Amino acid sequence: MNITVIGTGYVGLVTGTCLAHAGHNVTCVDSDTAKVRRLQKGEVPIYEPGLSEIFEDVLAHKQLTVTTDLKKGVDTAEVIFLALPTPPSADGSADLSVVLSVATALGPLLKHYMVIVNKSTVPIGTGERVAAQIAANTDISFDVVSNPEFLREGQAVHDFMHPDRIVIGTESDKAKVLMQGLYSSFVETPDQLVWMDIRSAEMTKYAANAFLAMKVSFMNEIANLSEVLGANVDAIRLGIGPDPRIGKSFLFAGVGYGGSCFPKDVQALRHSALKADYDFKLLNDIIEVNTSQKKRLQEKVLAYYKQNINGKRFAVWGLSFKPDTDDIREAPALGLIDALLAAGATVQAYDPEAMHNTAEYFGVRAGLSFADTAYEVLDGADALLVVTEWTQFHTPDFADMKHRMKTPVIFDGRNLYALADMQKAEFYYASVGRPTITQ
Repeated sequence: MNITVIGTGYVGLVTGTCLAHAGHNVTCVDSDTAKVRRLQKGEVPIYEPGLSEIFEDVLAHKQLTVTTDLKKGVDTAEVIFLALPTPPSADGSADLSVVLSVATALGPLLKHYMVIVNKSTVPIGTGERVAAQIAANTDISFDVVSNPEFLREGQAVHDFMHPDRIVIGTESDKAKVLMQGLYSSFVETPDQLVWMDIRSAEMTKYAANAFLAMKVSFMNEIANLSEVLGANVDAIRLGIGPDPRIGKSFLFAGVGYGGSCFPKDVQALRHSALKADYDFKLLNDIIEVNTSQKKRLQEKVLAYYKQNINGKRFAVWGLSFKPDTDDIREAPALGLIDALLAAGATVQAYDPEAMHNTAEYFGVRAGLSFADTAYEVLDGADALLVVTEWTQFHTPDFADMKHRMKTPVIFDGRNLYALADMQKAEFYYASVGRPTITQ
């Protein structure tokens, strides 16, 4: 099948690469000339495990091409995926300007029937708006389909190749046949294809992310209360996770959620509710809890140093919003570092993949530096702050850490270490929702 993917961000690039790997002829279109040139040379501009290897292969075998020419992408396409940015506006609503602009441009280019697939996360009713924009500029028959993505950054290639379900919103039998053929090699059973109307498919994506964000915020609240009452959130997680009504995922307490999806999508859903004159109280609480949770680690630091960290040196492990990605959008580390610097401290940080993006985010900032290794940042540090749970941080050499640090103090925002190990290693150790180890 001839497929065109418009947009080469996380979703578009993974979608196009995986479809090409499955044997389809894929054209990826992007307006960013510099990015397209890099991609044409086989350079993947994002870090996503497994993506570079597959991309290089499909590019070399001419199963995938990359261009800035929208017309070239449309001419032979049977299905066009819109994988375009929908960033939050000032009021929290999803900015659809790019999506609608591309929809307007598509109309005059249509020469035959095709399916236009909204892969971007978009508010309920966007499919109708996209269809109207295209129809205003063409007499050619087409169908708009909603096919929201459920890709986890760091596991996106696996998630696309082995989906637990594929949600497809359409009222067209013709579009259904095309979409069924497109995804036939990715599903093992027919019930993995979940068919519904377009509006329900659009809402499904928001509902899924809002529900997961709620689980994260709920466990963080349980963790905060556990600290007050002397309970251990890790034990609580093990006690409730086996219940199939609850499930084991997204029960880890920490420093709040970040990334490109949860913050943006929860806000956008709340805005849609307000626009419909519905007070979605739970969404307000999710956002409030997450905002305050991102400050918990800095509050613990300030409390330990009696509100004065001027001149203190902090090591930070982890900058991306989660492991196995270089994405720092809404990452808890950013606000934490900003607060430490503003209070007069210095920060040296390490992350396996996200240091370049973080350096670009902060620019030239006095007191902020980066190190080549996780251990190097510890030299002369007053304390270590663990913010992202990269695998390489899970089993460090505590003796070496203690030797390098000025004082053996750890503030762990991801609960990586056993309390007994910290007690034995003689660290001051403050984590989330668990008793603090004091020496």
